[in-house]
Amino acid sequence: MDATPIDPAQAGRTSLSLGDAAAAVGGDATAVCWAALHDAAAVVAAMAGHPPEPVGPRIRAVPAAMAEADGLRRERAARGVEDIRAMMEPGLTALLAIHGRGADTAAPAAALLDEFRRARDGVVDLVLPDRG
Repeated sequence: MDATPIDPAQAGRTSLSLGDAAAAVGGDATAVCWAALHDAAAVVAAMAGHPPEPVGPRIRAVPAAMAEADGLRRERAARGVEDIRAMMEPGLTALLAIHGRGADTAAPAAALLDEFRRARDGVVDLVLPDRG
């Protein structure tokens, strides 16, 4: 049985369908989605038994860098963010269902977290190629 404590408030506030929500509050949908993806990754990390990954300035700079990027780079980065959302939304839903049944989520959560990091790092490197 998986005894990993999951904060339902944390999991519940990690809504990944954010385009309408961002528009309703006048926010930048990309920035809101990017932040929500990292909130979701923190929940996945907890389910994997890992501490949450710190979100440093380079990662926080992605939405602004996307806005400043040329058309093709911006389009590819936006597609990358959408791909991450499309992966994380069902992945987190599945992990929460597994957790709800009392099963161990460590291995599938670690796999999803690895996929998230690789995809996220690809977007970061695309829009911030020369920044360390």
